[in-house]
Amino acid sequence: MSDKKKKKLTPIQQQYQDFALKREPKRQLLKNCLYAFFVGGGICLVGQGITQFYIHFFDFNEKTAGNPTSATLIFLSVIMTGLGFYDHIAQKAGAGTLIPVTGFANAMSSAAIEHRSEGYVLGVGGNMFKLAGSVIVFGVFSAFVIALIKVIFTKYLGGF
Repeated sequence: MSDKKKKKLTPIQQQYQDFALKREPKRQLLKNCLYAFFVGGGICLVGQGITQFYIHFFDFNEKTAGNPTSATLIFLSVIMTGLGFYDHIAQKAGAGTLIPVTGFANAMSSAAIEHRSEGYVLGVGGNMFKLAGSVIVFGVFSAFVIALIKVIFTKYLGGF
């Protein structure tokens, strides 16, 4: 808490703040980082295994195996979210579950599940795409800015 806010508190409120601060559980930073690292790495390892499966059994090459691998990871993430497994994993691993494809699929399906009682259009569709809309807009805008920088460097500065 900042010093300004502490000065506005009454002495009893200040005592309570100090009391609560002493009893707040300490975060285990190294343990949390290791969980995130290994869970995120495990998700990537599963994705790589799925890619190798598609390459070996369906005669895809590395380039063409990417799309079915992403679809499979999205499908598995949505199933795990629906069954409640993904949330338990995310509570332990934190940012390790935010691998782009699976984390986004989890966020979308969680919003859909949470608002299903409001109907399919206004509940599921409306609330699911509140998250997706901002992510898609940010992704498109970021891609535009990166492409613009690349064009400027290649055309005018002779780079890349």
